[in-house]
Amino acid sequence: MSKNLTFFVLFFAILLFLLILYLLKKNKISVRYSLVWFFSSILIFIISLIPNLMTHLANLFGFELLSNMILCMFIGILLLITLALTVMVTGLKRRTTLLIQEVSLLKKELEERK
Repeated sequence: MSKNLTFFVLFFAILLFLLILYLLKKNKISVRYSLVWFFSSILIFIISLIPNLMTHLANLFGFELLSNMILCMFIGILLLITLALTVMVTGLKRRTTLLIQEVSLLKKELEERK
């Protein structure tokens, strides 16, 4: 991996990590959701520190340029993040539906007592 590419990936990982810390500090993101992003930034950071590993993986998977491998890796990470967030949103939707049902039952019970 070229030094410029290594520097860019390291910079990106550190910037992502700091951005998540900032969002946590300002209460713009919950700890639950930030864990997915922290894991991703740490993974990117570790991969950028071992440049020969990426070169060997790129050759193994048939990529002609290492930058194409990095791009595919970022796309894969984003897809995994999207999947994780979709699972979380689905859980929240179920909990919201359950909450609505419970409130409706309580409302009905209160109306019957009157």
